[in-house]
Amino acid sequence: MVRQEEGMTAPDFTLPTAGGGTVNLRESAAKAEKGVVVYFYPRAMTPGCTKEACDFRDSESVLRAAGYTVIGISPDKIASLDKFAEKKELNFVLASDPDRDVMRRWGAYGEKKNYGRIVQGVIRSTFVVDRDCRIVLAKYNVRATGHVQRLCKELGLV
Repeated sequence: MVRQEEGMTAPDFTLPTAGGGTVNLRESAAKAEKGVVVYFYPRAMTPGCTKEACDFRDSESVLRAAGYTVIGISPDKIASLDKFAEKKELNFVLASDPDRDVMRRWGAYGEKKNYGRIVQGVIRSTFVVDRDCRIVLAKYNVRATGHVQRLCKELGLV
């Protein structure tokens, strides 16, 4: 598993999104004033993932005002993402990576500890990518609760 680090060029992707359509990292970064926040999460509608998504939803205006676009990526099917986005009134892009190919290239899928056991799975991770698709911030194994507030603080937004 290749872990992405600050200063590296972020692996590009084009993925299907909730609500139809696709999202491309390079295009999203070029359109953003400052860059893109890409976060990987295990599964829609689970407690931790819901908490994290709602925190991004509630902080989206702060991130947008600072010039950042948010993209959440999970292995969920589009139907699940549509339901998640609607039920939780999410105001940012949710993308589907069912083959986990993008997750593997970003180092967000692989071995992790789960209740003391080593398992294969999605590693909750967040990255900040600038307009040139360089990784400005790379965080692996983040905790869902309080993560978005810590991210905003690290970016100097609060």
